[in-house]
This record gives sequence, structure tokens and C-alpha cells, in this order.
Amino acid sequence: MSLRNLLSVALLFAFWLLLSGYFEDRFLVLAGLGSAIAVVAFSNRMEVVDREGQPYHLAPALLTYWPWLLREILKSALTVSRIILDPRLPISPTMVRFRPSQRTVGGLVVHANSITLTPGTITVEAGSDEFLVHGLTRDGAQGCIDSEMDRRVSALEGDG
Repeated sequence: MSLRNLLSVALLFAFWLLLSGYFEDRFLVLAGLGSAIAVVAFSNRMEVVDREGQPYHLAPALLTYWPWLLREILKSALTVSRIILDPRLPISPTMVRFRPSQRTVGGLVVHANSITLTPGTITVEAGSDEFLVHGLTRDGAQGCIDSEMDRRVSALEGDG
């Protein structure tokens, strides 16, 4: 059994334990472990397991990207809250088009979803050659062009 398969079994079993809450009944715990092993074995037999479906190689980079993204989401949420609470409601809805630097479908998806997760911006269209983003403010929309997020997602993507 490969390291990838062992990691898959461990993650599926941990998820099963988390959802089931059975820790003391030996039979049920072994049944959960057996289920995790069976799922991995069937997935391998059906040849549905690949590097994109199990991107364990991205785990170290994700451990730095997720906290950064969470910080950006919180900063944007505060900015949008200030705009909403301002009696003048200083919005300037803007659409921008830009070329993302990602090379893989996974990288493009992470980038587009990261933009949408950040309050005040939403990815309207995402393609390999161009993103269309709507921003609540002109600055927010312009901030997506050649952004830190684009650089971080490209770094996260690695060699694809």
C-alpha cells in the first residue's frame, strides 16, 4: 500500500470517527476502519484516484495560504461593513477583466473561489485566459488585477 493510500485511509477514518462519535465500541471502530480501507481499495480498482483528486502535495502550501486568505476575508468584511454603515454608502460598483497567472484548472478554481470568498468581490466569469470580477468599490475591483492573491495561488499551484 502506497503512502498516498495510507494517508487516504487515515483521513477517511478520522473523518468517520469525527462524524460517528463512536470511540469506545471496538466493533464499530473496526467497521469504520474497514470502510475506509474498502473505499480506498475500490477507488484504486476503479482507477478514479489521481494527483488532482488527492492533492496531498499541496498540503504544506495550503497551511500558509488558508490563514492568509482568512485574514484577507476578515479585512474585506470589515471594509464592506464600514461601507454599509456609512450614511453616504460610498459604493462604486465596478467590473474588471484581467488575465490570471495560474496554469492549471485547480489553480484557476482556487483563485476564482478565493476572490468570491472575499467580501466585496465576486468572480462573474472565470476562464483560463481571463477573469471577470465585480467589485463593490472601484478600489476593490482594481485590487484583483496583478494581486497578491494571484501570486499566492500561483505559488500554491506549484508545478501542477
